[in-house]
Amino acid sequence: MQGQLDTALDSLGRWQARQLAQALAHEPIDAIVASDLSRALQTAAPLAEARGLRVRPERGLRERCFGVFEGFTYADIARHWPDDTARWRARDPTFAPPGGESLAGFYERCVGVAQRLADEQDGRAIVWVTHGGVLDCLYRAATRVALDASRTWTLDNASINRLLHSDQGLMLVGWGDIRHLDAPTVDTREA
Repeated sequence: MQGQLDTALDSLGRWQARQLAQALAHEPIDAIVASDLSRALQTAAPLAEARGLRVRPERGLRERCFGVFEGFTYADIARHWPDDTARWRARDPTFAPPGGESLAGFYERCVGVAQRLADEQDGRAIVWVTHGGVLDCLYRAATRVALDASRTWTLDNASINRLLHSDQGLMLVGWGDIRHLDAPTVDTREA
């Protein structure tokens, strides 16, 4: 469980970031905002470099804080905190792991930051580089899916997910595009 642990991308992640930058090479992009965690900043870097833009770190785009769960495997979490694990896996919106965020609080943070960033950019195209949990919240906000509903959509690393912001809130335009990650062979040795 990573949560807000600040881990760097591995070689595959760096390759995916380069592929993402290539996939967005001809897109109109006015700003790049990323979670301030290393893995998000490193994912944003190739795109920013190619576009001559600066990545704006945004703490509010961080992954959910899982408190004491962070750094443990899912099996370890289930063994050490079985009751908490049941509430977490049931998507109880009020449950927060000890020292962590509740799902409801996390959702409010994510949607609030998205609203603020969209308002600041006033109709310009923004790339947000963030984490799976944040994307899950934004998908739910855009499609009006309840927090406790099971997930039926993908959350792939380095995927392109498109949202539109209007007076009615977020709207889903496209989701889970990973065509840029299709490659016959992947040499992840390149830094």
